[in-house]
Amino acid sequence: MSKTVEQTLLERRSVRRYTRDAIPQEDVDFIYEAIRNTPTSYNGQQFSVVDVADQELKEKLYALTGQKQIKTCNRFLIFCADYRKITLAAKSKNVPVGVFPATVDGYTVGVIDASLAMMSALTAAESRGLGTCPIGYVRTAAPAQVAELLLLPENVTVVCGLAIGVPRELPDMKPKQPVDLVIHHNVYGSGDMSQALMDYDEKVSHYNRTREGTKSDNDWVSHIVGYYHEGSGYDMLHAVRPHGFLTENS
Repeated sequence: MSKTVEQTLLERRSVRRYTRDAIPQEDVDFIYEAIRNTPTSYNGQQFSVVDVADQELKEKLYALTGQKQIKTCNRFLIFCADYRKITLAAKSKNVPVGVFPATVDGYTVGVIDASLAMMSALTAAESRGLGTCPIGYVRTAAPAQVAELLLLPENVTVVCGLAIGVPRELPDMKPKQPVDLVIHHNVYGSGDMSQALMDYDEKVSHYNRTREGTKSDNDWVSHIVGYYHEGSGYDMLHAVRPHGFLTENS
């Protein structure tokens, strides 16, 4: 069932439970084409995607991450920052690449390109009535083991994943920040956002207490800051440097 652009963008929600139905090949091909047409920095296309359909491999990724939707989805797409392709092409033409892929900006460009590609895939899948769930934890849970499972070479590193399948649930839509907190006009707003943020925090708390399915007492502020504290313990430099990223100080 195809959706309008408005439905695709404004009714999106993360789906974590899927049927066992396969995704029609025409939908897979459409998702691939949407990914391929992603806008990227310099048209350098500094990304690649590993489409994991093998159930045994999905089970192994689930064991590393604890994200159940990885093993229950039909396809798990893993989006990577990728400078291997340009490096190989440049070598074929005797053009020196330099250190850009190893710099902060080089890593950032790869992350942005891969993230844009994930959104292209998500939008394409959602427009065909499929369910999706972005999974950033595939980057941080066990980066060395994930890279080994995927046989990632130098100059390629995981950025994020996307579970795709035929949905078996329709979760309540999570409340998002109001437009006034998200959109600034010409310059960043100087007004006091505190009350609007507290109002939003309460809205998230109410959603978590009253939503369908598993309920919780989580608010927005403490819950997100808790993720920040957890994320502060990830040694991502150690994870990406063996693949040639962030080895330069610039």
